[in-house]
Amino acid sequence: MPAAYAVPALRRPPRLVPGDRVAVVAPSGVIVPARLERGVALLESWGLRVEVMPHVLAGHPRLPYLAADDARRAEDLQRAWLDPGVAAVVCARGGYGTQRMVELLDWDALRAAPDKVLLGYSDATVLHEAFALRLGLATLYGPMAATEVFGTDPATAEHLRLTLFRPEEAQTLTSAAAHTLVPGRACGVTAGGCLTLLATERGTPHARPGFAGAILVLEDVGEALYALDRLLTQLHRTGALAGVAGVALGSWQDCRPSGMVRELMLERLAPLGVPVVGELGFGHGPSSLTVPLGVPAVLDADAGTLRLELPALR
Repeated sequence: MPAAYAVPALRRPPRLVPGDRVAVVAPSGVIVPARLERGVALLESWGLRVEVMPHVLAGHPRLPYLAADDARRAEDLQRAWLDPGVAAVVCARGGYGTQRMVELLDWDALRAAPDKVLLGYSDATVLHEAFALRLGLATLYGPMAATEVFGTDPATAEHLRLTLFRPEEAQTLTSAAAHTLVPGRACGVTAGGCLTLLATERGTPHARPGFAGAILVLEDVGEALYALDRLLTQLHRTGALAGVAGVALGSWQDCRPSGMVRELMLERLAPLGVPVVGELGFGHGPSSLTVPLGVPAVLDADAGTLRLELPALR
């Protein structure tokens, strides 16, 4: 990858229509069956036909934090992606584990398959980066089928439904809590995800070398203030933030002390000299917007908005 690499706009997969098949996969942590059932019911209420892949509830023989062993998690994802009758692949939840199985995917085969929607957040950040780099495909950073927020917050569900079926009606992202950290307006291509995964993926063959020209979206959960500082510092030191066009921050759920997260973000991000918006409404919070990645967008820090220049899906 040349040093001058800049984040490009990516191919957008087709939007969904009622009757489409979607596959639920578990590339990361162990699944709570009741939450999965609730998420599947919600997807089906939108007219989708849902297939839960075979190993989603298998469990790992030794490690209780993984949904299944690495080979089976990778097998489910690859099988779903290669199925020409599947229109979307929905991650069940985050946690940890995608970094263990991403090396097992056949990227040549995935690249040759028809484009489809990939939906997930948190640990799925690894897949978003890999699909951008290796497939050139735009993806959706949004709520997952077996997470608490997926089936309990109507606003989260409605924004996801619009993004999937009528994406032209979900091109402006904002929240009641959105506020200006660094003023200004910037144009770029959306990229990013969970801060922990973006930082720990630096130097791997599945992560882009940097985010020049990007509207970088960042969020995280359950991290101490010093840990967030360390992760941001890692992005600075590796050059990943060089040339970033703007930064949109989501939730910092259970990050402590919460009252100092804003000050940390100002200290580490203001020196970039680009617009920064806080609390845009995506991530691990009790309500969560779906953020398309790989789509041209305008970040207006003064207005507290991120507006997509194209619908997330074509």
